[in-house]
Amino acid sequence: MTTPLLQLDGIDSGYGEAQILFGVSISVDPGELVCLIGPNGAGKSTVLKTIFGLLDPWAGTVTYDAVSIGGEDPAAVVRTGIGYVPQRRNVFGSLTIEENLQMGAVARDDGGTTVIERLYEQFPILADKRAARASTLSGGQRQILAFARALVPEPRLLLIDEPSAGLAPNTAASVFEHVAAVNEMGTAVLMVEQNAKRGLAISDRGIVLDQGAVEFTAPADAVLEDERIAELYLGG
Repeated sequence: MTTPLLQLDGIDSGYGEAQILFGVSISVDPGELVCLIGPNGAGKSTVLKTIFGLLDPWAGTVTYDAVSIGGEDPAAVVRTGIGYVPQRRNVFGSLTIEENLQMGAVARDDGGTTVIERLYEQFPILADKRAARASTLSGGQRQILAFARALVPEPRLLLIDEPSAGLAPNTAASVFEHVAAVNEMGTAVLMVEQNAKRGLAISDRGIVLDQGAVEFTAPADAVLEDERIAELYLGG
């Protein structure tokens, strides 16, 4: 049996006095792509923020690579090998693409020059615009830059929050292709996605979160084929 790379056990979490998560237990195996779906307000983004240290768990444990990281600050979490792409404000608009990627190298001892050049090969649209300010990029290009910057520290696990949010269908399709390509290169991914069908289509496993609790978890194709899940969460 594979030992999970990431394990959440009995997580309660929230904001101020408002509890959002109730006993959430999920896992991500090495190299796995897991899609977390559910209605608005279900607590999906709160799961990612709690893993990444933006929120402290009220109860339960967050374990990454057999080490407890619950309550650690984001800088410490990055050093363990976890990257995070938030839904909003995920690039520095006033900085160039090159400068954004260099920001991702802050946690590296070697400056990240070699890995940044490798990322330019992986994402040629960024190489063509490396001197342009991020504010001039399209929505899809900004998402690709956000992915690339999160990959500069070479994480083993990437947390991605709503990668297709606000994007046109064709642009969203391209972003999903990039997510799948990153995963195929060996990086595990835990992705929150409102477009459940598209997210599950590239995933190994799906987890349904509703009202702050896990309602269903299964291989992605089984989630897509489940009539009850389809009716409640996939638009029929």
